Amino acid sequence: MNDLLERLNEQQREAVMTINGPLLIIAGAGSGKTGVITTRIAYMIDQGIDPASILAMTFTNKAAGEMQERVKELLMAVEADPVSARAAAKALTISTFHAFGLAMLRRYGRLLGYRPNFTVYDTGDQIALLKEAARELRIAPEDLEIMTVLQMFSGVKTERVTWSDDRWYEMAGDIGGSRGVSTFQDLYQSYQEHLTTFNAVDFDDLIVKPLQLLRDHPKVRGHYADHFRYIMVDEFQDTSTIQYRALYQLAHEWGNVCVVGDDDQSIYSWRGADYSNLESFERDFPSFREIKLERNYRSTGQILQAANAVIANNTNRKLKELWTHIEAGNLIELSFPNSDEDEAAFITEKIKLLAYQESMSYDSFGILIRTNGQARLIEEALLEADIPYRMSGGQSFFQRKEIKDVAGYMRVVLNPDDDVNLLRTINTPRRGIGRRTVEQLHTVAQERKISLYSAISLVVHNEIPAAEHGIGKAALGSLSEYLELIESYQTRYEESHHLAATTERLVGELDYWGYLVQEFQKSERAAKAKWKNIGFFIRSIDRYETNPDILDPSLQGYLNRISLQIRDELDDEENLGKVHLMTIHSAKGLEYDIVFLAGVEQGILPHQRSVDENDGNVEEERRLFYVAITRARQRLFMTSCRQRQIQNEVVECVPSPFIEEIPAELLVNGGTDPTAGIEIPSDPFAALKARFE
Repeated sequence: MNDLLERLNEQQREAVMTINGPLLIIAGAGSGKTGVITTRIAYMIDQGIDPASILAMTFTNKAAGEMQERVKELLMAVEADPVSARAAAKALTISTFHAFGLAMLRRYGRLLGYRPNFTVYDTGDQIALLKEAARELRIAPEDLEIMTVLQMFSGVKTERVTWSDDRWYEMAGDIGGSRGVSTFQDLYQSYQEHLTTFNAVDFDDLIVKPLQLLRDHPKVRGHYADHFRYIMVDEFQDTSTIQYRALYQLAHEWGNVCVVGDDDQSIYSWRGADYSNLESFERDFPSFREIKLERNYRSTGQILQAANAVIANNTNRKLKELWTHIEAGNLIELSFPNSDEDEAAFITEKIKLLAYQESMSYDSFGILIRTNGQARLIEEALLEADIPYRMSGGQSFFQRKEIKDVAGYMRVVLNPDDDVNLLRTINTPRRGIGRRTVEQLHTVAQERKISLYSAISLVVHNEIPAAEHGIGKAALGSLSEYLELIESYQTRYEESHHLAATTERLVGELDYWGYLVQEFQKSERAAKAKWKNIGFFIRSIDRYETNPDILDPSLQGYLNRISLQIRDELDDEENLGKVHLMTIHSAKGLEYDIVFLAGVEQGILPHQRSVDENDGNVEEERRLFYVAITRARQRLFMTSCRQRQIQNEVVECVPSPFIEEIPAELLVNGGTDPTAGIEIPSDPFAALKARFE
């Protein structure tokens, strides 16, 4: 263990070895935060702390997985017995907040009225449910800004939005002002009632309901507080008020709680993050110890000087200044393309040039944008230049229609009362169950306060005469076939020891390939691409159930896994050799040798909407700019257009005021022609290869 500690700097070592009592670690960008957290966990186990009593919380499945793997590697390095090291790593609980909340609900959800087989609804499910609730209240779904309504409902549920918020009145005007804000209150109530009826929860429930359990059920709180006597929270500045309250319930009795974060990187207030939780922590745990990690191991001196100069303009922050032993490096290049088209061409040509001159792989480059709207021209330029790239923040694999169709059947097999997924699958592929039949089933379900599946069962088994409800013989036959299919696969999944094979059989029985061919008659290529995705999906199930770390693979376990997975790449190698294009928000936690920051203009960065909503306060936008700067290891290029096309109108642009906060001696004019005086081969990598032949 001493060898591991000796690799750390003085502040890192102090943070690792402080294991009792409340601890606040202020970890600046690139300061080795993850290494400190994982080494601290290994040190705690080395000091005799039971690994089962350690809980580490973070925000993404990827971060949790990487943390688990790094702890295991550290334990393998210090433990004489590798079997013991692996057992210790497995005994740890390293989890996202949502996954931890889900596990708590699986165990104690009955206290809140949930049955054991409840479903976790993702965004697509929520949209479908909200539309259904709106129709029942005679609100046309097309009159609603569905995503905006869901975001506001999320705010209500997590106590970030009240019913007196002006935005409700604006939204009420969109659907007829006379209906008033009470319409949305009724809609919210209906949405919640539907979740209860369908035995389902949404993602916010995975945070809110566990807090309810901890707060209202002392035995539940006592169980978790006594079990997890040592708690660590990563990215603490990103926690919401609700998450902090849950943390307090778990940690205040023993007080062995370590939170790690950086208020300068708090950029998610729009989704509930509240960096004032740092102040709450200091108030609620007055004996806390604070340690600052200010040495940066990522960026050159010039880049850090710029970042420090910018963030120093924020007033509501903990004082700190990043420093590094890395040499000064290149100045930051600032260019002023004439238009956003020229900007895209400039970035693309510069990447191609640097890749050729420096023999760099394309995955060494990151292109950061403030809004998704900036991506289109850059993507087109990358495609035209034949530069492979990955756009982060796009549609999740598990959100693709063909995957949701197959997973929808699996969800109904698991939880027949899941009306949202029943509606998705009942006529996909088409089996002659039309809208009128579904409406009649809705009537039956509402009259008896039962699920659609139960209504179908009553009709099929003639406990309710189908004809009296306008359901013809053909539709009745199709409903009977659907019911038989679901019931047969309930048995098959229960008895099967191979989930992937059972799913493959289900896809075949559905003749989903025939459905794709019919749907994409004019594009066989599109049908094949979607069919290939289903193959990927089945392989992901196979990987899940053959994973030795999963002791009891099950249909429920797999469906929970994909509900929580924001993005599953299925094959990590697909990102190698690709330029990464993403919003600054998506780039947090990442780093690249060379970063291009596009659209550094007033109205984009800082974004005008953010400025308006915060009464002119730009501190969070400045933190966003700071995060963008500190993603760069070696070189940083910024572009600020003179003109930009916005909604079919060409507007004059003004450089961002944040540029003026960077000391002039750190900036150099990068020009607008990256290839001036240089001849770039059409195939730079072929030319590079020729050098060595």
